[in-house]
Amino acid sequence: MANVDDRLPENAPGKWYVDSSCIDCDVCRTTAPNNFKQNEDEGYSFVYKQPENDEELALCEEAKAACPVEAIGDDGE
Repeated sequence: MANVDDRLPENAPGKWYVDSSCIDCDVCRTTAPNNFKQNEDEGYSFVYKQPENDEELALCEEAKAACPVEAIGDDGE
């Protein structure tokens, strides 16, 4: 389970985030490309835009469920 205290600094402010356990597998960026981006230099993904509608929310939930290391959280502020 993602740790809100370990959220990556690039995450957009809000409920959704990626923590430092991300292995940059590309699942979240493929599933919800409007909400996740890659930090190519450091090798991880982050939430660059919080979900703004039901479709984006559903895709973020799908990405969270598919994350192999459970690095995506939805309990932030």
